[in-house]
Amino acid sequence: MTEGEHTPASGAPPEETPPEAVPEPESSADTPQGTPGTAKEGEEDSGGRSSALVGAGILLSRISGLVRERIFAQFFGTSLYADVFRAGLRMPNALQNLLGEGTLSASFIPVYSELLEEGREEEAGRVAGAIFALLFCIAGALALLGVLLAPLIVSIFTPGFTGERRELTITVVRILFPMTGLLVLSAWSLGVLNSHRKFFVPYVAPVLWNGAMIGTLLFLGAGMTMDALVVALAWGALVGGGLQFAIQLPWVLRLDKSIRLSLGRKMENVREVVRNAGPAIMGRGVVQVSGYLDMVLASLLAIGGVAAIGYAQTLYMLPVSLFGMSVAAAELPELSRRRGQTMVLLQDRTNRGLQRIAFYVVASFVAFMALGDVIVAALYQTGEFGRAQTLLVYATLAGYGLALMASTSTRLLNSTFFALRDTKTPAVYAGVRVALAAVIGFTLMVQFESVTLFGLTVGPGVFSWLTIEDGDTIWYFGAVGLSTATGIAAWVEWFLLRRKLRGSVGKVGAGAAPLLRLFAAAAAAAVVAWGARLILPEFQPTLRAVVILGLFGVVYYLVAAALGNPEARGTLNRIPQTARRFLPGR
Repeated sequence: MTEGEHTPASGAPPEETPPEAVPEPESSADTPQGTPGTAKEGEEDSGGRSSALVGAGILLSRISGLVRERIFAQFFGTSLYADVFRAGLRMPNALQNLLGEGTLSASFIPVYSELLEEGREEEAGRVAGAIFALLFCIAGALALLGVLLAPLIVSIFTPGFTGERRELTITVVRILFPMTGLLVLSAWSLGVLNSHRKFFVPYVAPVLWNGAMIGTLLFLGAGMTMDALVVALAWGALVGGGLQFAIQLPWVLRLDKSIRLSLGRKMENVREVVRNAGPAIMGRGVVQVSGYLDMVLASLLAIGGVAAIGYAQTLYMLPVSLFGMSVAAAELPELSRRRGQTMVLLQDRTNRGLQRIAFYVVASFVAFMALGDVIVAALYQTGEFGRAQTLLVYATLAGYGLALMASTSTRLLNSTFFALRDTKTPAVYAGVRVALAAVIGFTLMVQFESVTLFGLTVGPGVFSWLTIEDGDTIWYFGAVGLSTATGIAAWVEWFLLRRKLRGSVGKVGAGAAPLLRLFAAAAAAAVVAWGARLILPEFQPTLRAVVILGLFGVVYYLVAAALGNPEARGTLNRIPQTARRFLPGR
């Protein structure tokens, strides 16, 4: 029902050295315009370079996240303690989602980027400082309330948690609320850096957050009881949140020397940011309601349901972040800078972005559906996480996979609305998605297993026979109902956004014929990968997955290029050029 909020680089990104040493390649916005109303040559490359930098940062942060998840699975599996940390992390995450990247992308980045485009750097700095001060005050107050009201929050949002599971969750929530306040300030830094076309550092910064938790598990895991370790992991997450903000701050202060802290009550641009933030916060609030409904429903499932959803969401969010968020984040500042130009140009940039997204997401969707158990086993199947858990998470992932195309495209459609200073439409349609997902999610969940709420038992339904027996444990598939609802509702939201945007900028989409060719290429790749899967003997899951998925990727690129896809052809054409750089004498 809900999505988490955490998102191929060419060469070493400029942000690997201090900003004053190596400038990042400038966007085509700084070069003369081409034919009015059309995207000039170089704009697509610019958008591709920027999204590649975002994608590179997200990829590294996601890899570190997957490492964290694998170590987490090794220590906690799908146990009570896994449920505690998953639920404890979700509750204070509301603060980050309400005030963080989603809201700032809708309200702050468009205004700040336009001021930079107009050469009003000093005013832009004052706006940035005022927004930081407002976020600091609001996030700090909400974090304090979260610490004080943790028992009430846990009782409301995880009514199925009792005894030790409830007490540990309260402790974890009290530690993690201040962490999310730091992550809100980190999102402000991201907004400033993205507006200056600096993309790598803010999106790679979560590596420090993941690294702090990885270090906690590796250094403390062997000598602690499970209840002590889950609390220590929460402290590690708090430290990681501080590191994620701290690494970005020097870059922000270097790029914008005009930043001055104030509440900006007399500044019209600050008032505009606040006005636009209202609907954006409402939209993010609707998403949070969806997330809490997920958590309430999942807490009613048998032990392991919350953890299964968490593991599956981590995999589902990987392509959403790499390919949806990267393109949307890179395009938002550029779309905002072009707000005063023709709608045809906005339409063209949006369509090009959707085509880039589709190339990667079609392959991800088919891989999740056809090879999802191979992927889950490669990442999680170790220690307390066995084959039964792999199948449970795979089934849950397949439900989320239905949402992939819609969710990733929606990210870019929302960015187009934000560039047009329309934050209300995405909020309204997010509300529609949440309402649908709540009804569909509960309806489907009880088809797999019975749940009891307030003394009333509902279910089991038509799929109650679908279980996995693992020794004395029986695993149920209620989590699959919740994840499948995400897919259905996401497509409704996509359809509504696309229809509304058509009235503003014209028809948008990746195109039916190109999509059919991409699905043909992905299907061919899946057939070859399945053939290899049947031939290969069973051995270490990660190594086996590297072979099978590597073959899938190679075949997909080759077939897509043969069918005329420009993304695939461009990548394959760059391989010989890149190889020649490393030849002797070059």
